[in-house]
Amino acid sequence: MPDPGVHEVAGSQDRRAQTSFDAMRAMICTPSGGVAGVVLRGLGIVAVLLLLAGAGLWLGARDGMGGRLQGARLARAEHSPEWRDGSFHNRRPRVDGPMGHALTEFLFGGSKYRRPAAPVPVVARRGADYLVPPASGLRVTWLGHSTVLLEIDGQRVLFDPVWSVRVSPVPLFGGKAFFALPLPLAELPPVDVVLISHDHFDHLDMPTVKALAARGARFVVPLGVGAHLQAWGVPEARIAELDWWDSLRVGGLTLTATPARHFSGRTPSGQNRTLWAGWSVAGPRHRVYYSGDTALDDAMTEIGARLGPFDLTMMDVGAYDARWADVHLGPEQAVRAHRLVRGNLMLPVHWARFDLALHGWTEPVERVLVAAEAEGVRVAAPRPGELLEPAATGAPARWWPALPWHTADQAPVRSSGVARLMAPWPAGAAGSGEGLRQP
Repeated sequence: MPDPGVHEVAGSQDRRAQTSFDAMRAMICTPSGGVAGVVLRGLGIVAVLLLLAGAGLWLGARDGMGGRLQGARLARAEHSPEWRDGSFHNRRPRVDGPMGHALTEFLFGGSKYRRPAAPVPVVARRGADYLVPPASGLRVTWLGHSTVLLEIDGQRVLFDPVWSVRVSPVPLFGGKAFFALPLPLAELPPVDVVLISHDHFDHLDMPTVKALAARGARFVVPLGVGAHLQAWGVPEARIAELDWWDSLRVGGLTLTATPARHFSGRTPSGQNRTLWAGWSVAGPRHRVYYSGDTALDDAMTEIGARLGPFDLTMMDVGAYDARWADVHLGPEQAVRAHRLVRGNLMLPVHWARFDLALHGWTEPVERVLVAAEAEGVRVAAPRPGELLEPAATGAPARWWPALPWHTADQAPVRSSGVARLMAPWPAGAAGSGEGLRQP
């Protein structure tokens, strides 16, 4: 039977709400004489408008927070080796530096060059640009931040699509993107699968998900992330959730969720309730690795051994800081991670579209180029929207402005517990990192 106490509480809340509404209506609508009455009615109208605006923002924000991990999804999460004590965990404990002044610095400090002073040069794209498949069978379009359209062996894969210009649950707030993606969403060609690395707002974007769902997109995501997709109207039949090392066939591609060293959550109560991952995409002729957001980790040697070598890696290079070196690679560690997973050409991602850290907006790519030269790594640095075929890629052409930036010595980023992975590369271990495994 229904609990009468629930109805009593609900009834009491309804009566209080009705009383408040009647009082507000009376304040606005009751005739009053003179200037005072006009002022009161005006203030009342303003109060109602503010109340309605606040309610609208709250409802929009609540929708953007996504769904809750429960039922069969929760049961599956609880069987993951990465789950314990009610949440997912990295295999290494996370060690953060002193964060006392981080928020103040983020709001008022950091580099003077965190945002571009002039428009970022992009290459505008249309759907017609993708009518002819790549001659080599492998082509990539970095659209900005971590949004990438990959064409591989006759299929298309879309990574971490974020077409919104603000990465926030409330559209009026949050950092604004430096540029709109150069390929309008309406012009996006049909894709075979959408891969999501984790549920942070700069990687999982509700309006984009809803738009792709309306087009019939299929999503493959880490464990738990499907709860958000379901809450936003994606049918269960078009959602697949994988744990680390799980694989799924989509057409001629094998998709494998790879370990990453990061965290998740769209709300304070939802921290680490969904898994984070990188992705291996293997076709009949080509292989591509996407790091997702991650710090340096021993798993990268295992990824290279089990799933590599890779024709292309797409590596997280931005939003780093010494204080949170256990959640982002930073440029130098990204170059080393590329070698550990046995990559051929490295594409830096997770930079140049959002201001998410304290470094200058061009610093990640500058440091990547220095580290890559020192390590003998091939790097691509295309403009957002530029079509890139790894087999026909030469030295990167600079399209970003020459701005001051901090070197690796001036602002080092070192993930905890894995210093040996950054040791000088052993002679003869050109790709696999086998010689770096010993403690």
